[in-house]
Amino acid sequence: MTVLPVRLFGDPVLTQPAAPVTDFDAELRKLVRDLHHTLDAQHGTGLAAPQLGIGRRVFVFDMGDTRGHLVNPTLAFPDEQEQDGPEGCLSIPGLYFDTVRRLNVVAKGYTMHGDPLQIVGAGDLARCLQHETDHLDGVLFLDRMDPRRRRAALREILAADWNTPPKVKVSPHTGAFWQR
Repeated sequence: MTVLPVRLFGDPVLTQPAAPVTDFDAELRKLVRDLHHTLDAQHGTGLAAPQLGIGRRVFVFDMGDTRGHLVNPTLAFPDEQEQDGPEGCLSIPGLYFDTVRRLNVVAKGYTMHGDPLQIVGAGDLARCLQHETDHLDGVLFLDRMDPRRRRAALREILAADWNTPPKVKVSPHTGAFWQR
């Protein structure tokens, strides 16, 4: 059982689109197992490969009665209905923010063996499928918030005990040119 460290907010890998999976091989099956083991250890509902620093289009999910994975997902929305409610992320641990998502989704992709797979989700499952697919596109759920909510969320993230602000180096050049 391999549990890998989850990349946290601020890591550039979280904002980069992941590459499509082209080989449905033993390496992919190991990645899916590692994602599930890490998700279980974190007690989360979804985890995408980029959150482990792996730029591949694959994620796993566990909604209690629905557990699985999806490779190279695409999403379609059967209607315009929306839901607004709390959303969290293992890359932003311990914090939840209200986020608007579509209420219903049809996710299509493949299993780790290359077999076609379709998952129809509503409510929390729809939220999870959208959230994890966003990770594969380099999009964080903060990007889905309106500006007011995003500012409030960023303030909380910056104050979180797990978040260490980047170190700023002071220039050694203090001549008159730099003071203009």
